[in-house]
Amino acid sequence: MEQFFERLSQINDIINRFVWEKSGLFLLIGTGILLTCLTRFFQITHIGHWWKNTIGGIFKKNSSATKKTDKKSISQFQALCTALAATIGTGNIAGVAAAIVVGGPGAVFWMWVAAFFGMMTSFSENVLGIYYRRKNAGGEWTGGPMYYLKYGLGSKKHCKQLGNILAVLFSVFTVLASFGIGNMGQINKITINLQSAFFSNVPEHEIAGIPAVPLIIGICLMIAAGLIILGGLQRIAAVSEKIVPFMSVFYIIGAVAVFCFHIERVGEMFAAIFRFAFGVKAVGGAATGILIKTVVTQGFKRGVFSNEAGLGSSVMVHSSSNTDEPVVQGMWGIFQVFLDTIVVCSMTAVVVLSSGYIDLETGLAAEGTNDATLVAQAFGNVFGKAGEIFVAVAVLLFAFTTVLGWSQYGARAVEYLFGRRSVKIYQVIFVLMTVSGAVMTSSLAWDISDTFNGLMMIPNLIGVLALCPVVIKITSNYIDRKIKGKDVSPLTAYTQEN
Repeated sequence: MEQFFERLSQINDIINRFVWEKSGLFLLIGTGILLTCLTRFFQITHIGHWWKNTIGGIFKKNSSATKKTDKKSISQFQALCTALAATIGTGNIAGVAAAIVVGGPGAVFWMWVAAFFGMMTSFSENVLGIYYRRKNAGGEWTGGPMYYLKYGLGSKKHCKQLGNILAVLFSVFTVLASFGIGNMGQINKITINLQSAFFSNVPEHEIAGIPAVPLIIGICLMIAAGLIILGGLQRIAAVSEKIVPFMSVFYIIGAVAVFCFHIERVGEMFAAIFRFAFGVKAVGGAATGILIKTVVTQGFKRGVFSNEAGLGSSVMVHSSSNTDEPVVQGMWGIFQVFLDTIVVCSMTAVVVLSSGYIDLETGLAAEGTNDATLVAQAFGNVFGKAGEIFVAVAVLLFAFTTVLGWSQYGARAVEYLFGRRSVKIYQVIFVLMTVSGAVMTSSLAWDISDTFNGLMMIPNLIGVLALCPVVIKITSNYIDRKIKGKDVSPLTAYTQEN
């Protein structure tokens, strides 16, 4: 059996390197650059417009951003919060710390680059998601990459079969990833952090051969998750709308406090980020090339892990929004990447770089540094035990809401593959799997789900690239109508005539 798992691990490593390092990341960043150029740097040239019509809109009375048009849909803000629930997770804390430990401070710069171009990838995904979405048997909007692969790519000459195959592959990879990174991996991180912060001095006991503390934590999380997830999208969106803004502000305030405590090192920290982005600490030609590759790969990979731009996952929630304008939900996609990576991940980077565990002169982590607990240690240096508890609570909120968001991703994929009746069965299995995540000790399940997460990206980006002309056509139509004030017919939903 050990040989089987060892062989399985080796095969997974090969596929993982191909997906994340040799092809997927190039495809991902290339798509973002192409879409940024084709939309004439929409995220910059129309920053005032998308800001006013996303987060700026929630503060307006009777804003369409927060208003639900019917019981079967969710508001634009609820769609954002549900998507953020899935994207703001352990990647924003442990993931950023891991990128810096492995790739040095320069990884933060490349994380920002990935986010900048990822804004337009996310924008385009959501434009296509709204444009090609459908009403299901229950009268709810349902959409995602599987729909624009089937109806968008599939409508092109000689591409019907390809579109159907890629739609099925994306859905299968999504379901498999939802159990791993979307569930067990997140629950496992919650359990480890809660044990460290609250139960480190509790004597070890076992229940039926299983460590008692992780089992009890897992059962509690399973009950909490079940009460929300089994209520469907409406309940998930309602909970996310309340938790996500709170947890984001909660974490940012804590990070700013650490930032202010180390204010004298700010210039040194940002200098290190830009200096090491291009491999200054390397000593020779070959070493420089290897180092730059590591720094860039870590920055890009962690950026994608964090905001999910290009994976196509959050589109499945954004497509349930009450808006009829694809570009409006596309702009919420831009804001999602901005908040997730430019704001939250940058706060974590500041905390890590100010911790003293990263040498800002060499860019190297102190010997014995554990990226899984680095952020907790950094907060602990400033606030003592309260700092470690703060991070444990942050991880609990971040990771638990990720579980909620990914349950919806998996449910949409199952609905596409097997029909609406199969969703409840999936949700029950998904909830039960949370206990497995709490008591899980092997990293193999996490590694395999990481691969499936990356495999989602390939069919999705093929669809986005093939449908670039559609994105540009819809965006130009919106700009003409809403920004330039031209009297032209709206282009908001796919029909055979379009």
